[in-house]
Amino acid sequence: MDFTIRKATEDDFPAILELIRELALFERAPDKVTNNLDQMKREKDLFRCYVAETSGKEIVGMALFFFAYYTWVGKSLYLEDLIVNEAYRKLKIGTELLRRVMQTAKEENCKRVRWQVLDWNEPAISFYRKTGAEVSSEWLNCTFDENGIADFNI
Repeated sequence: MDFTIRKATEDDFPAILELIRELALFERAPDKVTNNLDQMKREKDLFRCYVAETSGKEIVGMALFFFAYYTWVGKSLYLEDLIVNEAYRKLKIGTELLRRVMQTAKEENCKRVRWQVLDWNEPAISFYRKTGAEVSSEWLNCTFDENGIADFNI
């Protein structure tokens, strides 16, 4: 199957949001997606995204990322989500999306690329290990949601 990887545009946001929802459903948390098109448009300068597009102009995958700064190493790229529509998996689309992200990290002189994977997502863990990624089990996530931020009081 022919596909291309390209930078996402604002016109792609509806398809990107659908892929985000598909990922949330797969990760057993569909009710956790509060992002919407208006928010994505307002916050578009905070993230970058590549999409995988079929020759029929259907968006079937995406890699959404942003730049971060880690005190130990400096400028880094954080890959927030890498998703390929279930019907298009096993076609090397995820590999090509990750390749493009890594190319961007090189071009931007990043010192680290980091992302998270759920500990039960064995297909993704296996894929990431095959690419040479170090999959760590040492670090735990600490999160405040919007309500937690508003209620924070020590």
